Amino acid sequence: MTASVSPLAPKVLEDPQPVAGVRLAVAEAGIKYAGRTDLMVSVFDEGTAVAGVFTKSKCPSAPVDWCRKVLGNGKARVLVVNSGNANAFTGMKGIETVEATAKAAAKAAGCSTDEVFLASTGVIGEPLPPEKFARVLDDVVAGAGKARPLDVARAIMTTDTYPKVVSRTVRMGDGEVTITGVAKGAGMIAPDMATMLSFIYTDAPVSAGALQDILSRCVKSSFNAITVDSDTSTSDTVLAFATGAAKADGVPQVDTASDRRLAAFKRAFADIMVELAQQVVRDGEGARKFIQIDVTGASSAKSAKTIALSIANSPLVKTAVAGEDANWGRVVMAVGKAGEPADRDKLAIRFGDILVAENGERVPGYSEEDTSGYMKGETIEIGVDLGLGTGKARVWTCDLTKEYVAINGDYRS
Repeated sequence: MTASVSPLAPKVLEDPQPVAGVRLAVAEAGIKYAGRTDLMVSVFDEGTAVAGVFTKSKCPSAPVDWCRKVLGNGKARVLVVNSGNANAFTGMKGIETVEATAKAAAKAAGCSTDEVFLASTGVIGEPLPPEKFARVLDDVVAGAGKARPLDVARAIMTTDTYPKVVSRTVRMGDGEVTITGVAKGAGMIAPDMATMLSFIYTDAPVSAGALQDILSRCVKSSFNAITVDSDTSTSDTVLAFATGAAKADGVPQVDTASDRRLAAFKRAFADIMVELAQQVVRDGEGARKFIQIDVTGASSAKSAKTIALSIANSPLVKTAVAGEDANWGRVVMAVGKAGEPADRDKLAIRFGDILVAENGERVPGYSEEDTSGYMKGETIEIGVDLGLGTGKARVWTCDLTKEYVAINGDYRS
């Protein structure tokens, strides 16, 4: 892990109580890091519903393959996550490790293996010995319930500089439900599902089908709207678990995502995913600036998203922001190379509230001093209007600094 906390980190870290129906545990398994927790386990009450979204990488990790296989069951009893080793590109050894881990977790929790979910994050290509899990899982599962969400978030960190936790409590029917999400991610972040790990827990009595629909929809405007370095991980996993424990407080069972009783729940769920996604960007490796990019006036929403990501992933745009240089010419470049409909002479570009260019040229009276002053802030908003239609999109990224190179240059050391 890097030594200092990102300057873009939240000033106060949330540490909510665990969600009812979920017992959390962490341990030092010695997978890569010495003297720190690197394993987390979540044990769920019987009947917990699960939903998931995974990386679109054509080289997925063994744990991703496992989760895809068991997700159709719709039920979860145990989640096992390790940091330090991604168990990706590990051949048959990787498959054997996930199978052995699932069996050990199932035995410890007294459930079937298709109720066990696994995730790993860290170095790609290094074998992950199954004994790292086998020797601790019995005790960890048996002692689950002593850890808190912040402990879990810390255990799954790699190059993250701070743990990421968000929690909300909302009304549902005649009662209240809690939603708590944790995430990890700082590098190898590009939107093609959810380029990191995130686990969302709720005591709401929501069916697996409804939960899957909500999760899939929310991913589009949260984890699929962030990028740090344009690189999509092999291990990206977002899992949501609904224990249904709030039934005891009079909250009704809901089986369809369109049920009106879910309105507040869906808003809070979406807010949590957006905040977690933004925290990943704010912890981007070496980041010093948080960048929001809004594209409007595109020929379609899809076109707007492509253009926004072209800007967000441009090393030249990102290094200009790092250098506090209001180089709007690089934004023009990124729009032009995106391969989407654009008209140079209709293009307008803003930095914050400052209009810097429109109708194909710099605006009259442009002030380099004012714009440079704006670029000194921690949050930079870049607005692009294509003047072609009603399509729009918003994405978040960060600047690209020398520290990004330093972190990734010695990541395996």
